[in-house]
Amino acid sequence: MAKSAVTELTAHIESIRQEAYNEGYAAAMRAVAEFSSGTAKPKVIVAKRTSVKTTTAATVAPKRQRPASAKPASRQMRRGDNMRHIAEAMMMLPAQTGRAGAIKKVLAEKGHDIPYTSIRHGLGQLQARGEASVAEDGRTWSYSTPHQQ
Repeated sequence: MAKSAVTELTAHIESIRQEAYNEGYAAAMRAVAEFSSGTAKPKVIVAKRTSVKTTTAATVAPKRQRPASAKPASRQMRRGDNMRHIAEAMMMLPAQTGRAGAIKKVLAEKGHDIPYTSIRHGLGQLQARGEASVAEDGRTWSYSTPHQQ
């Protein structure tokens, strides 16, 4: 008897799942048909995985534009920028030596929020170029310009 109850419950759950899938599929196909017909450009919003609501483009608020007085976005980062910022930060440290935390602090003061993993990667790049070296403790880094070596 318990086995048949479990089997019956499993069958009931599967039928609910199938019904939900069919309803979602049908709603998606209606949205695709509306969109492809060109009459309305719907925006599909899925809420709580149980219902699908569609709204036309006319009811969606337009994107806000930046005021003319706002300052323009900063330039795009280029390849190697983090390494250059790290080298500049290391030059500002006392004796051009410090740990990643000190380098991160100097970078933050200059307005660069670079994660520790990126700092470590940049230090590795500087080390490969011969501009930085790591102390025996494995945590303290020293900067030296290539002609000082």
